[in-house]
Amino acid sequence: MSGVRVLVAGESWMTHSIHVKGFDSFTTSSYHEGGGDMLAALRAGGMAVTYQPAHVAAAAFPDSVAGLGAYDAVVLSDIGANTLLLPDRTFARSEPSGNRLAALAAWVRGGGGLLMVGGYLTFQGIEGKAAYCGTAVDAVLPVALAATDDRQEHPEGVVPETVDAAHPVAAGLAGWPALLGWNRAALRPEGHLVARIGADPLIAVRQVAAGRSAVFASDCGPHWGPPPFLAWPGYGPLWRNLVGWVAGRPA
Repeated sequence: MSGVRVLVAGESWMTHSIHVKGFDSFTTSSYHEGGGDMLAALRAGGMAVTYQPAHVAAAAFPDSVAGLGAYDAVVLSDIGANTLLLPDRTFARSEPSGNRLAALAAWVRGGGGLLMVGGYLTFQGIEGKAAYCGTAVDAVLPVALAATDDRQEHPEGVVPETVDAAHPVAAGLAGWPALLGWNRAALRPEGHLVARIGADPLIAVRQVAAGRSAVFASDCGPHWGPPPFLAWPGYGPLWRNLVGWVAGRPA
């Protein structure tokens, strides 16, 4: 899989906190990125990874099939549809811009590879704010997204189950650790189930015309992915298998 060109968008956030101490209060701000372990796993497999934190992707994510042609695979992880649909030139200045979700779906049908990773701002997300349901991206996924908040919170932990151990994406994924939550979606007739969690798809894949798509319905790290998940021997193979498969370069 050496040389696979991957664009990863999302997995960043800013926190603004108010501290109250009796009569007095003050605020603090901080910036965080949550995809470091996944990015390291992809790079360890020899993949050429371009990372766009959510605020960078808002302006820099390609808005055409031609622009997406610089990559073999795109990973969307915890980045809402609005970030891609409403660049500043459109939201703030009312200037037309390319529909990046439509371009992404067309690129997949033309031979590109898309992986959507779960979280509070992918699939449909917290309070439905990820807002991918009914979009062009939803139409090319192996699962049909829910129209409302789709989170399944399980603080007790749920152990996934591999359904198709013979699929290339499942290679090296023995001994799953528990996950603390996921996004619920329904397997499409065109989709193929590789692993489930509870009664829902965890890993599903799909051939979409000349391209491929896949989903991993939980987090790539905290908060749904606890420390044992990050330390699991299958963690690196999981991401390399998924991205390699959608890029047409399975291990």
